[in-house]
Amino acid sequence: MSDVFELELLSSGWGLIEGPRVDQHDNLYFSDVPNGGVRRRRPDGEIEVVVPKRRGVGGMVLHADGGVVVSGRNIQHVTDAGSEVLFAPDVAGFNDMHTDAVGRVYVGSLRRNPFDESSADVPGELYRINLDGSADEVYGDVRLTNGIGFSPDGSRLYHSDSIPGRVWVSDVDGDAVSNRREFVREGKVPDGLAVDVEGGVWVALAEGGRVQRYTPDGESDVAVPVPDHFVTSVCFGGADMRDLYVVTGGGTDDGGCIYRTRAPVAGVPTPLAQVRLNP
Repeated sequence: MSDVFELELLSSGWGLIEGPRVDQHDNLYFSDVPNGGVRRRRPDGEIEVVVPKRRGVGGMVLHADGGVVVSGRNIQHVTDAGSEVLFAPDVAGFNDMHTDAVGRVYVGSLRRNPFDESSADVPGELYRINLDGSADEVYGDVRLTNGIGFSPDGSRLYHSDSIPGRVWVSDVDGDAVSNRREFVREGKVPDGLAVDVEGGVWVALAEGGRVQRYTPDGESDVAVPVPDHFVTSVCFGGADMRDLYVVTGGGTDDGGCIYRTRAPVAGVPTPLAQVRLNP
């Protein structure tokens, strides 16, 4: 597999960018965690506000009814008509999220402030928000939740846990998620991730200056070098799902940046969320 990547800089000057998603019209959604808001970059380069002001949006997915489901202090579905809280347990907040094949939302909770070193190191959980808005705790003992994704056939769940420097993998069989174990041990701090159609897992390394692909066996494969050590997340898009979007956290004078390159293999599309409190 080719390991030569040309990065196209699409936008710069942001804070810590997170939660990239691309819709069917090739619009790129992204958040600015410290400065607030969710924005949408159109294919012509124009950038517009989708969710104003909301801080701490570490993850998002698109909803089948339109709009976006965003993390932060709670989980909200935001549309042009307004917003609805889908899930709000007693936690400090939420970070990355993903959907399974039927549109349920998997999201990791934060019980500590990741930007405050004095904050108590209390582990969080992985939750699943079901189609009717009920929620299940999938597992606990997640020290700093980050990227989430599924294998192409949905039988494996990947989950970045940044503080121990691990990407976990679990077996999935219907509602049952079991046998959580180490997939990758990565000292450069695994952050957001995306999965390709061959089962490769592309992980943004928040202290590594690159996106690293791992084979389904957890072996390092190709790497995408990024001109910022603080690489926060990654997603696939484009008509052939081979456009690879990489976002950063502002580790240089250019601030948070959005890059695009071409991947040698297509990504797995992220299903639309189908959670509805009032179907």
